[in-house]
Amino acid sequence: MPAEQTRYFVTAAAGQLGRHVVAELARRVGPAAVVAVVRNPDKAPGAFPEGIEVRAGDYEKPDTLDTALAGADRLLLISSNAVGTRVPQHANVIDAAKRAGVKRIAYTSVLHADRSTLGLADEHRETEALLRASGIPTTLLRNGWYTENHAASIPPALQHDGFLGAAGEGRISAAAREDYAVAAAAALIGDAEGEDVVHELAGDHGFTLAEFAAELSRQAGREIPYVNLSEADYRGALVQAGLPEPVADTIANSDAAAANGALFDEGGALSRLIGRPTTSLATTIASSLKA
Repeated sequence: MPAEQTRYFVTAAAGQLGRHVVAELARRVGPAAVVAVVRNPDKAPGAFPEGIEVRAGDYEKPDTLDTALAGADRLLLISSNAVGTRVPQHANVIDAAKRAGVKRIAYTSVLHADRSTLGLADEHRETEALLRASGIPTTLLRNGWYTENHAASIPPALQHDGFLGAAGEGRISAAAREDYAVAAAAALIGDAEGEDVVHELAGDHGFTLAEFAAELSRQAGREIPYVNLSEADYRGALVQAGLPEPVADTIANSDAAAANGALFDEGGALSRLIGRPTTSLATTIASSLKA
């Protein structure tokens, strides 16, 4: 690889989003220019295209991050899934990026983080503030909801003949996880040097959960009604189904915020960035049913 070639690093690369981003970067710039940073490289074989360098880096172990990010030019910091402790984890990565001389950090934030009523948004706002204070040029990938977040509820909906939620008539501009991954790769490569950039990313066509249930019913060949609950009742149903209380809190709060428009956006930035329409609701549901 030529010494002058830009090197692109992705943290949390073994996750569901990270794998897609690494594959897209490899397709665009070649695997030799891409480094996947994962918590446990021993579990990574087969996760990435051939030729991708894999390094160990743990958000909670700052001593691993200097080695992990050595030589990075552009870095995608994928937000931690450890809700409640994400800010110090992200701070560890940002500090290591400064020491490594990273020229740009892209960060997977949340849609309209600066004004979002989602409970999840607080940690994203704090991380965005850390990035501004770092002095490193930053790309904020303010991602809307993944359609897969709702598709995960398809099996219990089919089992119990009802799709539960607390989003009322709120429209949700979700897109497939792979759409957001392609956008992350495009922005990491394409955003101009030296500038801070914000991308408000969301699906082309919003839907209500009643419309989600109607499409699921059409494809399943039987009626699966949407059952709208209060935030508290939905949280209780999720706990009863076996979800940990913090996870149930997050899901129920997100639905309640969506009822008031927190997950709706019609700016079209995601489809413009990826150069094609975002994946349709029908396509994601079909894929989930096949799985």
